[in-house]
Amino acid sequence: MVFRFATVSGQRVDWRLARNCSVTPAQLAGMYLSLCALSLAIAVFFWMRGALLVLPFTGVEIVAVGIAFVVYGRHAADAERISLEGTRLVVERETAGRLERSEFDRQWVRVEPKTGDRSLITLSAQGRVVQVGRFVRPELRAALASEIRMALRAA
Repeated sequence: MVFRFATVSGQRVDWRLARNCSVTPAQLAGMYLSLCALSLAIAVFFWMRGALLVLPFTGVEIVAVGIAFVVYGRHAADAERISLEGTRLVVERETAGRLERSEFDRQWVRVEPKTGDRSLITLSAQGRVVQVGRFVRPELRAALASEIRMALRAA
């Protein structure tokens, strides 16, 4: 079988769906430190010229940007992993450093949406429901759902 979204290794099929981040956490930290240095240099220059309120406002700005970067950095590694091996379908969703894991018996898994629906993909079986596809463009979700269905049937 040929998969568009998955990688196959032996009898195992893996889908890794991740956020498209152009900046790594290390690059973000470097950028933040350089922004702090530049802001403080400008603030100290104006403080020495007599504008005393520039330095406190720069401190507030640096803290606000730091908080925003922390929130962004926590979600930079968000991802969904779907693994199909043998009779088990394993779904792992990582959001802000918290990992949720669900296991399904492959013969009972139901995959929705049907073709044409742009909503998230719902995997359900035996009373458990997991939604995946947050990091896939809406117009490609139907293709991903079809691929998961095809992999579940082929065994």
